[in-house]
Order: sequence, then C-alpha cells, then structure tokens
Amino acid sequence: MNYWELLQHTSRTFYLSIRNLPAEAGNALCLAYLMLRVSDYLEDTQSLPPQEKVRLLNLWQAVIAGDASIAELEQAISDTPANGEADYRAAASARQILHGLHKLPPELEDQITRHVRNSTDGMARWVSRGPDVRTEADMDDYMHEVAGRVGYLSTEVFAFHSPLVRARMERLMTVARETGLALQTVNIIRGLRKDYERGWIYVPESFCSRAGITREQLFDPAHRDGAMQVLDTLVAKAERHLQAAVRYILLLPRGAYRIRQACMWPILFAVRTVAFSRGNPGVFTGDVKVPRKEIKRIVRNSTLCGWSNTLVKCYARHLQRRPRSTR
Repeated sequence: MNYWELLQHTSRTFYLSIRNLPAEAGNALCLAYLMLRVSDYLEDTQSLPPQEKVRLLNLWQAVIAGDASIAELEQAISDTPANGEADYRAAASARQILHGLHKLPPELEDQITRHVRNSTDGMARWVSRGPDVRTEADMDDYMHEVAGRVGYLSTEVFAFHSPLVRARMERLMTVARETGLALQTVNIIRGLRKDYERGWIYVPESFCSRAGITREQLFDPAHRDGAMQVLDTLVAKAERHLQAAVRYILLLPRGAYRIRQACMWPILFAVRTVAFSRGNPGVFTGDVKVPRKEIKRIVRNSTLCGWSNTLVKCYARHLQRRPRSTR
C-alpha cells in the first residue's frame, strides 16, 4: 500500500484536502499526517495499557530522531491486535513512512520531525496524566499537543513550497494554532460518546460544574438538561476557534489557490458539523456526521466561491445555520 492509499484509509477528509495540494506540499503533508497517525494509534489504541503506550510513544520519538531502531516498535505494534482501528495500518507501516520522510529536502524533513516529535511528547504526557481535564486551559493544552501544533506544521510546509505564503508567514502563524484547535474541538463534540466508551472525557469539569452535573452525568438521560447546557458551551467554543480558522483561510493568498482550497474544506466541514451538533442530543448517544451529499455540496460550492474573501465569509455564515433535521 502506498502513502496515499494509507492516508485514504485513515482519513477520507484529510485525503481529499491533502491530495488537492501541489505535489511537493501534498507529499510532505501526507507523510507528516501519517507519522501523526502512528502517534495517534499509540495514544488511542485500547490494546495497550497506559504505561506501555507511554513507553512506545517515547520510543517512536527516539526512532523519528534517529536515536533508536524501528525494529522494537514494529515488534510491539505487530503484537497488538488490529481490532479494526483505522490507524493500525499506518502504525504497521511506520518504517515505510519514515523512508518517504528521508527523501524530502533536509529543511522540510527537520520541520516535520520537530513538530511530530513535540506532538508525540505531548500525547505521552497526557496518557501519563490520564483523562483529568479540569479546566478549559487543560482542554486547550491537550488540543494544542494533538492538533494545534499541526497548524504550525502545515503553515511551515506551505511556506516552504510557496513564496506567496512565505510572504504572509508572520500573520498566518498568529492564527495557525487556532485552525488545529477548531478542528479538534469539533472532533471532541463529534466523538463524545466514542471517547466516553474508551474511558476518556475531554470536556472540562468546569464546563459541567457550571451546568450542575458531573462529567459522567453527561451521558445519563436523567441529566440531559445539564448536558445540553454543556453542549452549548462546547459549541460556542468551537465557533470561536472556527472564526479564527476562517481568518486563516482569508489570509492565504489567492495566488496559492490549491493551498487555500485544501485548507478551506476541513474548516468548512467543521463549521457544518457544529451546525448539526448545536442543540442536538444525538451527540451524547452517537457520532454526529454531516451527510455525504452535504460534503459534496460544500466541496463544489467552496470551489466556486473560494477566490473571494467576501464570498468565503458569507458561505461560512450560511453553513452555520442549523439544519432542519436536528430541530
């Protein structure tokens, strides 16, 4: 299986966006994303106890840095059952992914290596800490490690390949982190039930206490009113981050349109996911997803309007409208 097939297997959404990038930038981000999927597998798999996850995350960091052999990591991964986990295949292909990384220009390889190692280190810290998310600052710290750093990484890759992006680098970096926080906040909303079933609740205790419930009571129908108040808080947070993410799109030069377009799609998908989640108790019982027909419509419409900052802003506001089916 080649890199692009691996990417498509692990994430159709990011495959769509990254595949649309200019070839050099696309190849670099494809490899960077797959490296992070290895980290995600080691963090999230239910096949390993926490202490072993931390050990393997630290080993993966050392492998990336060239300070350890990949053979030990490969053996540990092969000893864990796949259990249908999408990231398992990426983890099992870690040697192949690193081989591709080493073919990139040295400066670009160093950038990707630095960010992936830092993100992996943050994941190990959170696995050691456990699901102890007390405040919004705790939630943001976790999201920064798993997603905020990706905003910086992506921007550096774009700037490496595009002088037009490089000229706006300073302004883009002021909101790059927010793109990651926006997408991760939406992931947390979508995955509330799934994360709960594997023992993690990323919703801060402070959000729940203000609503008069505990985090565990989020999923108890007897406390649905309080849970909906917490959902309102999460949705408002997601919308704040998404506003900054839209500003990131608007800062991307129209002359680098394929980069702009690739960033536009996941952010607009997230805007629409929040619209489906707003006031929707279904987030506590299952995964909320935007229908595929709407995804196709967003791709088509944003491709047509993406040249205009005014139209992008208008379209993002349009997607914020709550769909009839959730009312």
